Amino acid sequence: MLERTRVAFVGSGVMAEAMIKGMLSRTLVSPAQIIAAGPRPARGAELKERYAVQPTCDNPEAVREAGLVVLSVKPQVLPHVLEELHGRLPKDTLVLSIVAGARVAAIEQGLSHPFIVRAMPNTPAQIGQGMTVWTSSSQTAPKQREQAQTVLQALGQEIYVEDEDYLDMATALSGTGPAYVFLLMEAMVDAGVHLGFPRYMSESLVLQTVKGSAEYALQTPQHLARLRNQVTSPGGTSAEALYYLEKAGVRTALSRAIWAAYQRSVQLGRGKKRSELAADE
Repeated sequence: MLERTRVAFVGSGVMAEAMIKGMLSRTLVSPAQIIAAGPRPARGAELKERYAVQPTCDNPEAVREAGLVVLSVKPQVLPHVLEELHGRLPKDTLVLSIVAGARVAAIEQGLSHPFIVRAMPNTPAQIGQGMTVWTSSSQTAPKQREQAQTVLQALGQEIYVEDEDYLDMATALSGTGPAYVFLLMEAMVDAGVHLGFPRYMSESLVLQTVKGSAEYALQTPQHLARLRNQVTSPGGTSAEALYYLEKAGVRTALSRAIWAAYQRSVQLGRGKKRSELAADE
């Protein structure tokens, strides 16, 4: 799908690198087809050394002959980038945005370009285990959607949705999701150290427990509550621990955190800064 297609990354951060790595490992493109644009020459040199891609600090030059442009900048930088690239994309270029909160219509208007795919991957994409939810503008052709799907499948699993509102929900649930899991693991490791385990041993126990639990849930067609009940004996250690977690409101706190992340994603799409949100509150 991407043979002889020039791919330009506008933004060369962690997720851009994950996509570059995934595309190259799946041999979707060659390093010579990729150009990575970013403001820091040192970062460009880093990507060139690791993946033999072409670096640049010139966004308009990067997209000049691109058949696929990946917008992978921070949300607060996007307005400047859209202004910089307005009307400069080749006619049939597909734009794939992974910018949190940025809606398809805003990108389409900002670039004066109709072929837009909006996606929300997450950081496990760096090892090909990501989860991406995506959608596209009505003008995007079936072949272009196939092209986008091919790229996103190189990162892990993907789900296409017609309703763009699901992207803000996905940002809060799966896009930000690894942060919740890492926080939980960090707390478990620290608890293990408090019990008396060496940190390296506590980390090994927790990492394998989380990995094994996720794999078990994927391979067992049962409700998560049933899986939890399997390890919760009446009057046992799991029952005691879960009692304290429920008493502390962990379930409610997590639900509220995800709701807050969703609201923030929506506000980012409206171009609001964090200081403006505080004023609204």
